[in-house]
Amino acid sequence: MSKSEMFGFTLEADDRTEEERSRQKGTKNDAFSFGREAPKAPMDTDYQEEMEEPKPQIRFNLNFDKGIRGKEEDSKKRNNDKFNINRLFEAVASGDAKNLDGLYQYLHQNMKKLSDSLYQSHGKTALMKALLHLKDGKNEIVELLIDISEKLGDINEFVNAAYTNSYYKGQTALHIAIERRSICYVKLLVNKGADVHVRACGTFFQQDDGPSFYFGELPLSLAACTNQPNVVDFLMNNEYQRANAKLTDSQGNTVLHALVVVADNSEENTEFVTNMYDRILRNAARLHPKLKLEDIENYVGLTPLKLAAKTGKIGIFSHILKREFQESYSKHLSRKFTEWVYGPVHCYLYDLASVDSYEDNSVMEILIYGSDIPNRHEMLQTEPLSQLLDEKWKKFAGQMFCFHFLVYFLYLIIFTIVAYNKKNGEPPFVIENTTMDYLYTAGQLVTTLANAYFFVIGIIDMKRKRPKLKTLLIDGYYEFLFFVQGALFLVSAGLYLCSKHEYLCFLVMCLALSWVNLIYFSRGDSHMGIYSVMIQKMILSDILRFLFVYSVFLFGFSAAVVSLLIEPPERNITINKQARLPLFGPDDEVGCVKPTYRNMSYTTLELFKFTIGMGDMEFTEDYKYKEVFYILLIGYIILTYILLLNMLIALMNRTVENITMESTSIWKLQRAITILDMEKRLPNCLKKRFRCGAKKNLNTVLGDDCRQCLRVEEVNWNKWNINLGKINEDPGCCDRVNQPELDGSSTRPNRGRSWRGFFTESSRRRQTYESTEMSPLSTTPV
Repeated sequence: MSKSEMFGFTLEADDRTEEERSRQKGTKNDAFSFGREAPKAPMDTDYQEEMEEPKPQIRFNLNFDKGIRGKEEDSKKRNNDKFNINRLFEAVASGDAKNLDGLYQYLHQNMKKLSDSLYQSHGKTALMKALLHLKDGKNEIVELLIDISEKLGDINEFVNAAYTNSYYKGQTALHIAIERRSICYVKLLVNKGADVHVRACGTFFQQDDGPSFYFGELPLSLAACTNQPNVVDFLMNNEYQRANAKLTDSQGNTVLHALVVVADNSEENTEFVTNMYDRILRNAARLHPKLKLEDIENYVGLTPLKLAAKTGKIGIFSHILKREFQESYSKHLSRKFTEWVYGPVHCYLYDLASVDSYEDNSVMEILIYGSDIPNRHEMLQTEPLSQLLDEKWKKFAGQMFCFHFLVYFLYLIIFTIVAYNKKNGEPPFVIENTTMDYLYTAGQLVTTLANAYFFVIGIIDMKRKRPKLKTLLIDGYYEFLFFVQGALFLVSAGLYLCSKHEYLCFLVMCLALSWVNLIYFSRGDSHMGIYSVMIQKMILSDILRFLFVYSVFLFGFSAAVVSLLIEPPERNITINKQARLPLFGPDDEVGCVKPTYRNMSYTTLELFKFTIGMGDMEFTEDYKYKEVFYILLIGYIILTYILLLNMLIALMNRTVENITMESTSIWKLQRAITILDMEKRLPNCLKKRFRCGAKKNLNTVLGDDCRQCLRVEEVNWNKWNINLGKINEDPGCCDRVNQPELDGSSTRPNRGRSWRGFFTESSRRRQTYESTEMSPLSTTPV
């Protein structure tokens, strides 16, 4: 170690001439003149390199005594022998080692090193440049540069130099070698002391809307996300410095999180991501048997499984839930365990950790309340989620839902009777000492308490879920209507207590909405639930868009008609003093003053009647400019009655056709929302009592490995045909029980006849099981 390094700084040699310093200084001043920023340098380019101005640093000037001694070197010779950063980078990019002849002698004589700041541009070194210019995976200059650096004694600084540009900050030569898929240079760099835990945290390596490549920042994550299993194995098992799979990036993501992020649900991508995911788990299990890599949460509290659910990555999500390892050293990493097998029937135990809504921030809760997850309906159909929801419905949710329906229907009857038998006079009404008044007051109290409950529960749910507008309109459709129902009644009650007759307006709107909300309980039946889903979809999509466009036409034409028509002069009107009604002449009947088309609201109502075919043309008899009015009226009828209404019918037909296939899954999602809402309102004692699954001791390498598991039985003819020789006839552990021979030499003929009977029976029922290319009858034993 030099004396300068002992005191915390390094002293670099500088053989630039005054002319070169001033030229570089001038370039810097030009770049930052007039408040302009220097251009963003690319990672690498075959064109003119945008070099960074060397940073201020203490350097030793090798030319300080040239003028004193009166020695002037031949400038041409000096430039030919001199290696500056431009010449070095050009020689490296060429890939020809001959262009670097004399480099070591020059550096040694001038006390320079390849890791000096004068040989870096935005942190990029000649080694990075060489790795970015591999041809057929090789560049002989890489070995040459490393050899020179070793001789000069700065190999550690040279191989670990990192980009300083904010866009590519933190990237080292090891990152580049991995990205270029060069296992030989990866091994070479690690052997020479490259840090396997360095982070490339620049803007380009973050999750961004613009062009970027997020891979988890770490070299191990880069190798995994670019599907390089040999590099992953080397980084995790090499003898120099093993990559720690527990390390996280600037977002708290491990290598497993990074794999979930790069998944895109395509078949090819899912295959490589799942294989790499399992490989990393197995490698980690060999090194650290008790390491729970999948339990590590990122900075937003998501494990890899929860992140897959949050982002809708159904391929890796389904794989994690159904992952089953058979090796003894990695079996504890399984989330699915085969309990017994009988023919095509497999009984599995699914680990419910992080899945069941019994836990906070569970996978089920993320999926059910995540309205922005595009394919969550399909994800909820995967096992064990589908079976788990059915178990919850059978265990407690179905009975609670039926009880809620009966209570709500009783509330509707009481509310309707109270509203129908309302009293006349000034509110609030006086309670008389009669049985009817007592019953009426009791009905008012029950109705008030019920609507107050709807209002408070609505606030609690919105505070707990913190839904967006889209969530309210899609998932919380009926919940929001119940909240509005309670709010309308409370407003009506307030006006009633304040002696305002307007209370009746809010009361009847609340009553109507209460009966509409009865459709919410159609979720308990699949057929009615699907019908309700279709109504909801059409209201929120087609009808809302229709009403927006129609309101524009209606208001626009109403304003035109009101502005066009001029009222005729008034006729002589006599007033009947007793009836206080206007009389139009002696022969007219007693009448009242009718609203005219100078009234905006009246005109809007009349034009609406034309839309539904109930318009009256007689009102134009006494008005001027009938021709213009007819033009407006015909245009309005064509645009609304003919065009918009037929478009609405067509759109509604298309909506019904589109959601016919997915209406069942949407109904199941709505039922799942109901199940979770009811479960959240249960007290802790009942929630624990109704918890699904059972504690199972799986006896893995961890010893007493007790987990909450859900038993799911599945029928899979395809898997049964493939694994025919491994199937056990009796329930039990398929790992310990061997399958008996099923050939003619068997000493148990009765069992052979039993199998033939089984195949005969299966031939009649095979239509109900999963179809396969090979019929079960083709595997009948002799």
